[in-house]
Amino acid sequence: MLPKVSVFAMGGTIAASGRAERGVKPSLGADAMVDAVPQLAEVAAVEARTFRLLPSPEVTIPDLFELADAIERAVAGGAAGAVVTHGTDTLEESAFVLDRILSLDAPVVLTGAMRNPTLAGPDGPANLLNAVRLAAHGPARGMGAMVVMNDLIHAARFVQKGETSNPAAFRSGPMGPLGWFAEGAVRLAGPPGPRHTVQVARDAAPAPVALLTVTLGDDGRLIERALEAGYRGIVIELTGGGHAAHWVADRLVEAARRVPVVMASRTGAGEMLRRTYDFKGSEIDLLARGLIGAGWLDGLKARLLLTLLLTAGADDAAIREAFANWLDPAPE
Repeated sequence: MLPKVSVFAMGGTIAASGRAERGVKPSLGADAMVDAVPQLAEVAAVEARTFRLLPSPEVTIPDLFELADAIERAVAGGAAGAVVTHGTDTLEESAFVLDRILSLDAPVVLTGAMRNPTLAGPDGPANLLNAVRLAAHGPARGMGAMVVMNDLIHAARFVQKGETSNPAAFRSGPMGPLGWFAEGAVRLAGPPGPRHTVQVARDAAPAPVALLTVTLGDDGRLIERALEAGYRGIVIELTGGGHAAHWVADRLVEAARRVPVVMASRTGAGEMLRRTYDFKGSEIDLLARGLIGAGWLDGLKARLLLTLLLTAGADDAAIREAFANWLDPAPE
């Protein structure tokens, strides 16, 4: 008997149709995508559900809360795993949120497509087939949410989209992919490490968190504007390993007296420094004056983690501990 896998369609390029010369949009439901890949019948008993039909920039955190509930119900009903088809623009963010709020052992696999079905060599069918293979794969249990694209398996906590249209757009720094597919087989190199989930009420309104980026010659006035707009937290993408001009640093420190301010690197990769540079506006200065380091989380993921923590009612100490665990994981 084949394992049961639930496929939830959210929209995106993998579900797009139309005329290439006029542009495409999400319009294919889950049944249509599954029917287009007959090899799925050899891998799993697939239950297909059209959950949303959205371009991925329109997916919201409440959508993901509702999706998490649906995935939990599917697993409770006997599904060995779940697959989510999703637009690639925000796929890494949705994967990260699901990885934070789901405590399931069953694999949850997100996938999409870089080439829509009107183009030569669309990658959606192969990605969907591989995603179902991984969701049905027993050794993948307990590894959290994962992303399957271009024959590679990525952990939700590491994955990033690094190209606008290349089929090899997704990468995983600093760890690299969790595994790959070869001749129809799943190859897992190892688990991604400790899981850090956030217990948050699924009906809660997400706390607004601003994501800002420091640039050359920036005066930092957007920091104050974010506070005036009612944001409950700020993630600031700083230069290099965590640096800003001293006048921007002063604005950040003032903001940190009112809301949590988390600093990530605008480079998008690499660990935030903690004890290398000591000038006004350096990481040593900013950490000493109340900012919170994001560890190796990029700005996108740091914003989502802070959003979930604030939505869950975490206080300052709990927020600092949660971010510290991404550098020095507490035993679980």
